[in-house]
Amino acid sequence: MTTDTAKATTYWLEHAWLDTNVEPGVAVDVTGDRITAVRKEVETPPPGATVLRGLTLPGLANAHSHAFHRALRGTVQVGSGTFWTWREVMYSVADRLTPETYHALARAVYAEMALAGITTVGEFHYVHHARGGAAYADPNAMGEALIEAAAEAGIRITLLDTAYVASGLLTESRGEPPNRHQLRFSDGTTEAWAERASALKDREHARIGAAIHSVRAVPARQLGVVAEWASSRRAPLHVHLSEQKAENEACEAVHRCTPTRLLADHGVLGPRTTGVHNTHLTDEDVALLGRSSTGTCMCPTTERDLADGIGPAVRLQQAGSPLSLGSDSHAVIDILEEARAMELNERLRSHTRGHWTAAALLRAATADGHAALGWPDAGAIESGALADFATVALDSVRTAGPLPRLAAETAVFAATSADVRHTVVGGRHVVRDGEHASIPDVAGVLAGAVAALRD
Repeated sequence: MTTDTAKATTYWLEHAWLDTNVEPGVAVDVTGDRITAVRKEVETPPPGATVLRGLTLPGLANAHSHAFHRALRGTVQVGSGTFWTWREVMYSVADRLTPETYHALARAVYAEMALAGITTVGEFHYVHHARGGAAYADPNAMGEALIEAAAEAGIRITLLDTAYVASGLLTESRGEPPNRHQLRFSDGTTEAWAERASALKDREHARIGAAIHSVRAVPARQLGVVAEWASSRRAPLHVHLSEQKAENEACEAVHRCTPTRLLADHGVLGPRTTGVHNTHLTDEDVALLGRSSTGTCMCPTTERDLADGIGPAVRLQQAGSPLSLGSDSHAVIDILEEARAMELNERLRSHTRGHWTAAALLRAATADGHAALGWPDAGAIESGALADFATVALDSVRTAGPLPRLAAETAVFAATSADVRHTVVGGRHVVRDGEHASIPDVAGVLAGAVAALRD
């Protein structure tokens, strides 16, 4: 909370992305965790200012994360297969998580995100209970471990506590029982899920949202329980939607409609809802999502890693669905790459270039991503906004050369997470000159946390 006695800081930005323009020489005054003034045409750093050289963007939002999937990197790239064979490897890692090992891994993963300029993560959290399904003494021990991990890594989190009560579709009211791996994901019913999730509380760096894992995992007549829980709290609601053709086929077989139509008929869609992936959609699905202002979170690096397909992001946005970006399974953690991949995927599909400007892609990575996570006061460098921003180097081997006025295009189409030089969250310098302020050896911490989950 900002008070009259809160510490005041000035950051001088060599170049800053303000709205849709790159501006040179910008001074940003911060009191507490808020920006109090933005001054353009400040040619030299004011006395005592912290200097950020490069292009400073609003903090990046990672709108879709499964932190424990980071332990799969490398392992699941061996050989061939499909989403469904990948899922079996994922289950084997989930089986070994405890609150302690999950905290250690998530702390390292969120620190990796901070190094990549990510200031807020949307954690789609469904590993709730102990192996076999027994509740921990604190039923939210796993969620609390994630919230604490984000605090220690210095970033914000929206914990999207996920309802996951079935392994597949059977009828309107009943799903197939969870398999042995999924028992620790399930609360049994959505009513029991709501009771447990209600014990989670917002705090300064954390907000609580809801998620429906998928129409496979929540029977149709229970979808409304989750939607009403989120609506009553004005909380974000996310859902994996039409990621796989098999999901669509199962929904058509049981409900005689698409997953999107099923969600619409049960009150799930709306401006606080985000569909994740939205890959295999009909024209009617696109219209339903757009008319309801339901968001779309694209995760291109995961969608290509799992051979899921390319979602109709252009048509969705044109229909009225705001776009955000996520790193999902963390094949890489690089929101600039997610933004670039969304454009380049569409070029491959359409044989046409330039579907989004760099400014439009940066908006998906910043303001619209934060809005999807329930942080509408983040994602812009402007007075009154949260003081969250990230600086991309303009003198690396990837970014050197272009004119400064093209810095946004350089960041989106050439830079990587390795070019992030500074990350500031709530006015606090979390990453300085490419080093995490409180976790000096992020790579070593990651290696140890992943090794602890091996057989």
